[in-house]
Order: sequence, then C-alpha cells, then structure tokens
Amino acid sequence: MTTDISKLTEEVAWQDITEGCKINGSGNSELFHTGDWRVDTPVFIEEKCTQCLLCVPVCPDSSIPVKNYKRLDFDYDHCKGCGICAKACHFGAIEMKKGEK
Repeated sequence: MTTDISKLTEEVAWQDITEGCKINGSGNSELFHTGDWRVDTPVFIEEKCTQCLLCVPVCPDSSIPVKNYKRLDFDYDHCKGCGICAKACHFGAIEMKKGEK
C-alpha cells in the first residue's frame, strides 16, 4: 500500500508540525490513546480491593482514576500494561492478563 504524500501535506503545513522530543504543553498526553500498545492488561478485581490506593501513585501513565477517594477501573485508553500496579497491590486486586481484557 502506498500513501500519496501530497495529500497529507495539503492538510498540514510544515510550520504547524511540532519539533520532535519536545513537550509543547502540559496534559497533551491525554490527546493520544496509547493503550493499544499494551501486550498485558491489568484487570481490577473490585471485591478484593481495600481502597488503600497504593497502586495509584506508582502508575507511570496515570491510568488509575480516583473519585471520592475510591479507585475506579483502569483507563485502558492510556494504560500500557507495565504491571507495576499489580506488583504494588498487596491484596491481589489487580491481575495481569495476556492480551486485551
């Protein structure tokens, strides 16, 4: 499959493209759904969760939402499946599964 580059360049001017390796504003990672990079998927087992929230600060992708001091299910749009949260959970409330949930 070939892509006609002229069609792509008509839509975006080179002046509008950001330089690589630069962060051009805070919170811009929310715009990109990177969860499809995941090989392993964390599964939240709510009945085992004690709401200690130890998993939340160790998540490098901020993919564990908290509302009213309670953690919710994962933000799978941004979770890359690193498994750090499962290692931080001492209650077995997070299990890593191969592939998608």
